[in-house]
Amino acid sequence: MEAAAAKLIGAGLAAIGVVGAGIGIGTIFASFIQAVARNPAAAPHVTPMTWIGFALVEAIALYALVVALLLLFVF
Repeated sequence: MEAAAAKLIGAGLAAIGVVGAGIGIGTIFASFIQAVARNPAAAPHVTPMTWIGFALVEAIALYALVVALLLLFVF
């Protein structure tokens, strides 16, 4: 296998982490909507934790993207 082909395959595999982040974000907001629908008074307490979870999952997606771009353009 040539180095260019291996580089492209590695970048594609690294980008799979973005799919997991998308699933995680969907799960976080589905749980948030369900919690607020069950108990609207808890919304002010649940909202900050939802945004923190969203930020952490989105950071994982950005790490996966950075690794994929590093594999494409640096190595």
